[in-house]
Amino acid sequence: MKLSILIPAYNEENTITAILDRIAEVKLVNNIEQEIVIVNDASRDNTKAVVERYIAAHPERTIKFFSQTVNQGKGAAIHKAIELATGDYLVVQDADLEYDPHEFNDLLKPVFIAQADVVYGSRFMGGNAHRIMFFWHSIGNRWLTFASNALTNLNLTDMETCYKLMRSDIAKSLLLKEKRFGFEPEVTAKLARLKDIRIYEIGISYYGRTYAEGKKIGWKDGFRAIWCIMKYNIWDRKHLK
Repeated sequence: MKLSILIPAYNEENTITAILDRIAEVKLVNNIEQEIVIVNDASRDNTKAVVERYIAAHPERTIKFFSQTVNQGKGAAIHKAIELATGDYLVVQDADLEYDPHEFNDLLKPVFIAQADVVYGSRFMGGNAHRIMFFWHSIGNRWLTFASNALTNLNLTDMETCYKLMRSDIAKSLLLKEKRFGFEPEVTAKLARLKDIRIYEIGISYYGRTYAEGKKIGWKDGFRAIWCIMKYNIWDRKHLK
């Protein structure tokens, strides 16, 4: 079995090697292989050069690297990474240090115990460490999750989480359109419409960044998420390619 770790990267020259080192420290359960797929979304800093040097210095690791010619957004980078992934399961890992790769094994537990098809890592459940940050961001995330749940009939606690582990064949079958931060509500809406899909959720830790530290999502992305929740649950319901 192989796990593809998808890393969309935009202007992450200061953190990309650190996250790759952390992933290298992780020994996956049941001798699962790792495959890393990095998609550089036309970064304006030295992300591309930093990644290329890292790959050259670590030939023993399986790292695929693709650079977009123009900036298209996080969702578009994830779409490309899904296309390139060859693992049995895949998980999205941001290039910053907000999420801890050592928790991949936690995400995999429902796969082996309950044959889960999809596992969401929730920042709002469990007893793991969470950096205390923006009150209105947390309220916004919970409201978006509530709105998404109301239309999908799921009972998630964190629809907007980066950590979504899923079977690769399912991910590749979805008709995904959102190129920026609308990816999360879109993929949730489309997963919810799959017949007999087994979706689980598990608590994870969260080491959030401030805007000064490189956080990119803003209030405009919140309004886009609301639009996507409505669009992909009501008006645009085609979910498979």
